[in-house]
Order: sequence, then structure tokens, then C-alpha cells
Amino acid sequence: EPLAVMVPGLGYTCVKSWLDHDQSTVDHLATHGFEAMLAEVNGIASSSHNAQQLAEFIEALPADQAEQPLILLGYSKGAPDILEFLVRFPALASRVMAMVSYAGAVGGSPLAEGASDKLLGLLAIVPGADCENDEPGALDSLRPATRKQWMAENPLPGHIRYYSVVSFPDPERISRVLERSYRKLAKMKDARNDSQLVFYDQVVPNSTVLAFANADHWAMSVPIARQHEIVEALFADENEFPREIMFEAILRYIEEDRAH
Repeated sequence: EPLAVMVPGLGYTCVKSWLDHDQSTVDHLATHGFEAMLAEVNGIASSSHNAQQLAEFIEALPADQAEQPLILLGYSKGAPDILEFLVRFPALASRVMAMVSYAGAVGGSPLAEGASDKLLGLLAIVPGADCENDEPGALDSLRPATRKQWMAENPLPGHIRYYSVVSFPDPERISRVLERSYRKLAKMKDARNDSQLVFYDQVVPNSTVLAFANADHWAMSVPIARQHEIVEALFADENEFPREIMFEAILRYIEEDRAH
């Protein structure tokens, strides 16, 4: 049976303790016979740095998991982190049977253009933050020009099946806290965005598009509503989303796809 490895997005390790992140997705998948785990990468480092961390994570898997085929699922910046890993570490990538961009920043985000690494560095001083500020570069990795050039210069391994899940919400499904970035991205690029990414920038070239989810970027993966009722009421008022069921559906589809 394959092992599903989920790679989180920008700033995740910085805010993980505040989110009080549970294992709900991993636990839910286990009840349906799917083995999954989270690979933690640096929340504010470059995709190149995190590709190295992902390689080290996979190399360090215990012996009973060392031969399992891998399904890699990348949320937000986790998607380009995975893509860089697949190209740079072909021996390890040979174990990968499928890669999923889950609201992934495959083509980057125009919002990264005007942002500063100093601003991102503030995440490192969030109380309980577990992300180092000595490996900047996350924002450059998310700039559309960076991603476009990288994709042009780095053909993806051909033995892997690629899938994309796109977050494409109705405007009223965007939480208050994300409305400003939604409007900014609409003005800069395209109104068809999830507050962080335009819908077509989430798709791996030549991949199978599995779903268009009516959820904003945070709702796809960040369980604010479950952990912080006041924050939900004031800011993240559209955060409810059946993430566990979505991941189950993704793995079921890949399982059936592999059988044909």
C-alpha cells in the first residue's frame, strides 16, 4: 500500500502551535485504510531548501516504510517544494507514484511580488513558533517569474501521475480576513482566485484536475474555525470545509486510477 505524505504551506511551522493542529486528517484516513503522515518543512524557507528537507524526511523513514510507494500531496507552497524535490532527487523520486497539487502554488502568486521577507520573518517570532528565520527565500520561490522559469527549465519526471485540486470559491465564501488579498489579486491579475492564488496557477501542467473546491485558500487546509471560535467569528467566518473527506476522496481516486 502507498504512503501518503502531506507537505504543508507557507508559515505552517510558525503557526502550528497556535493552531493546535490535530491529526484529524491522518486519523480519518487511517480508519479507511490509508496510511498518511505530515512532512514538516521550514515555514519560511525557499522551495530549494525545503526540497532538501523533504529528501531527508523520506530517507529517514523507518524500515517498514522504506519500500512503500509514495503519494506526495502539497498544499500551497508545499506543491513547488515537492516539484523541486522530484527534479533534484531522482533516486528518491523513483519511489513516488503520484503527486497532488492541493491548492498548490504551482505557478506562484502575484501577491509575492510586492511582499518582503522581513514581513515573513515576523512569523518566526509568533509565540510558540517553530520556524527558523535564518533561511529566507520563501517569497522568491512564490514569485510567478521564479516559478515560470523553474518550470521551463525543469521537466518533471515522466513516471509519476500528477493531479490537481483547485480552490475556486464563490466571492461570498471568502473569509473576512482574506477579502483584502482577494480584491488585490483580482485587481492585479484575475477575480477567479482563492485570496492567494489564481485558479489556473494551482494546476500542474498535464495533470488530472480532480476538483474545484468552493473554499478559500485557508479553508482548504487550515482548521482555524475548529480551534479558535472568536477568531472564526471575527475574521475566518468561512473556514469550515470537509478537509478529511476531501483527502480521502483524493486517495480513493488515485487508488482506482492506479488500478486501470
